[in-house]
Amino acid sequence: MFSLVESFRSALQSIFAHGFRSFLTSLGIIIGVASVIAVVSIVQGFSASISSEFKGLGSNSLTVQAYTPFEEALQGKENVLSLGDYERIVAHIDDISNVSPTFAPFGNFGTTVRAGSQTSFTQVLAVTEAYMESSQVFPQSGRFIRASDDASRRKVCVIGSKLLEKLRLPADPVGQFLEIGGEWFKIIGVTEEKGEAFGFSKDDYILIPFSVGQIVAGAGTRLNISISFTVDDIEQIDAVQGRVTSLLRQAHHLKPGQRNDFKVQSAQQLSDAFEKIVGMMTLVLGGIVGISLLVGGIGIMNIMLVSVTERTREIGICKALGAQRHHILMQFLIEATTLSLLGGLVGLVLGYLLGFGVAKLIPGFPGAVVPWWAVLMSFGFSSLVGILFGIMPAAKAANLHPIDALRYE
Repeated sequence: MFSLVESFRSALQSIFAHGFRSFLTSLGIIIGVASVIAVVSIVQGFSASISSEFKGLGSNSLTVQAYTPFEEALQGKENVLSLGDYERIVAHIDDISNVSPTFAPFGNFGTTVRAGSQTSFTQVLAVTEAYMESSQVFPQSGRFIRASDDASRRKVCVIGSKLLEKLRLPADPVGQFLEIGGEWFKIIGVTEEKGEAFGFSKDDYILIPFSVGQIVAGAGTRLNISISFTVDDIEQIDAVQGRVTSLLRQAHHLKPGQRNDFKVQSAQQLSDAFEKIVGMMTLVLGGIVGISLLVGGIGIMNIMLVSVTERTREIGICKALGAQRHHILMQFLIEATTLSLLGGLVGLVLGYLLGFGVAKLIPGFPGAVVPWWAVLMSFGFSSLVGILFGIMPAAKAANLHPIDALRYE
């Protein structure tokens, strides 16, 4: 133990005696660890934000959407879900509620709306009364779209709080009118604020009755709807998902082994799929920036070899006074590892600050998150680099013959 403590003290003394050289030696480790921590913290913050968004959809919600494989899309094909699919789900699937079809009558990119002299571009969705529960969208003021609005094809709308601000409407705009696609709609409610994600507002939209959306789209338009609903018993969510899949495969005349032209997904499945993508992205980006750690390790080895050459006479004196081979080996190995660990510590702090700084500079971007495994990885990798690249210089020093070392000029 005394030998270990003495080796550590000697290593620190040597490092601080050549402070500037030690800093330059550790620079590769500092940059490598800082880069890894910064990238991981930004990506993990992004992942945590998206996961919270999916949780907000409700754990017992399912969404059905059309799916067109990339190769088919390149050929100009587009799979759709029709109102017939919605009616089949309502008629044949038990243990579900709040079934709501949704589509964008003005296209996925939205349209221009006007209130007085103010105009704005926003997304317009045609929904039913059930959309409120299935998508967890609740009115902050006024009311939501009702079945009576849909049945009578009443030109009413519910708007997001961001649109309220963009059109400079009063705090309570219920009863006022908006021009949407050349038609006037009466505002009946404003939804609760959900904030921003990655610089984009989640409150910039308009909801109109589904039947009115059909009129806007035109009688001959081929609608591509999405269908959302809640499962009454969360324990049955997998069973309901399987029944919906079987029903739609049969309705779409898909043969055994043929790929589905739709997707039935829960909020948890969407979250899991996203986290898998983020995990792969973290691994790839971490591996790319981690190459600098390898470069830093080579720098440490080079400087330690120089240090062995400079201290050849010192090593000879130590051996002449009775120092064993393992004492010299331990001294130089601990020095290389300590140098690497100090660089890892500085890199960890810089990476933490860099990740949070970048996240704050991007408007609406979620805050950076540094997971515990990233901290352990940075110290573990720094130690590993110090040991691996310190072995050769340490072995060279330990193998010096004391007489030859003392004669070295």
